Amino acid sequence: QVQLVESGGGLVQAGGSLRLTCAASGTTFVIYSMGWYRQAPGKQRELVSTMTSGGTTTYATSVKGRFTIARDNAKNTVYLQMNSLKPEDTAVYYCAAGGSTTVQPIIPNYWGQGTQVTVSS
Repeated sequence: QVQLVESGGGLVQAGGSLRLTCAASGTTFVIYSMGWYRQAPGKQRELVSTMTSGGTTTYATSVKGRFTIARDNAKNTVYLQMNSLKPEDTAVYYCAAGGSTTVQPIIPNYWGQGTQVTVSS
């Protein structure tokens, strides 16, 4: 069993930055692929970024060049650095952990509770 706890969300003006943190417990963190998803009101949850256990990263086109995912296996933590934030980045951001395949960077098995990010214009 894996427990994931996100933090770092908040209200920021357009152009600003936030860093989300996801702390994992209850497992051998290093073996999991980690991912960040987001869900805006009235929209489906979408994949924002992933990092496999081997360090391979992916980014949604909408955030490429602005967001950076990183993980610290010694601290069982994954981060999402978000720069140049836009109002359309407003959403609840969720951390996920799971396996991966050659075609899917993450197959989520575990989810955090989410953290709200609001970007004002």
